[in-house]
Amino acid sequence: MQPKPQKRHKALQPLSREHHHGLLLSWKIRAGFSKEVDPKRMRVYADWFFKNQLIPHFEIEENHIFPILEDENKLVKRALADHRRLKRLFEETGDDTKTLSNIEEKLDQHIRFEERILFPEIQKIATETQMLQIEKIHQPEKFVDNESDPFWK
Repeated sequence: MQPKPQKRHKALQPLSREHHHGLLLSWKIRAGFSKEVDPKRMRVYADWFFKNQLIPHFEIEENHIFPILEDENKLVKRALADHRRLKRLFEETGDDTKTLSNIEEKLDQHIRFEERILFPEIQKIATETQMLQIEKIHQPEKFVDNESDPFWK
């Protein structure tokens, strides 16, 4: 039985759309492996995605979303630990196959955790004023993918 999609507050919807693009990164990595694409090609895309999409996304979450819950909240601690782990993975050099496999798995798990557990908790606790503040702060531009080498197609 599939979990029902969460009804997301309007203020958090842009972040959920960004999560969708993160899940697509994981899918693209899996597709690249299944097509036996050179991991170096996939790594170029993953590095672009990290710099242009994930870093700004993490900053919004860490500076404006997570503080809605207390610093000592175990869900926030887990999300911050996930962010640190993902940053380390993207900064790894060496075996691209192993690194990409770890990125794919950890990113997928992290996004599903935020969407299914952390965001619903934030929605329960956040005031309307806090949600309005998030809306003001986070007005993302339309996602424009890097298709200079669409290895996943």
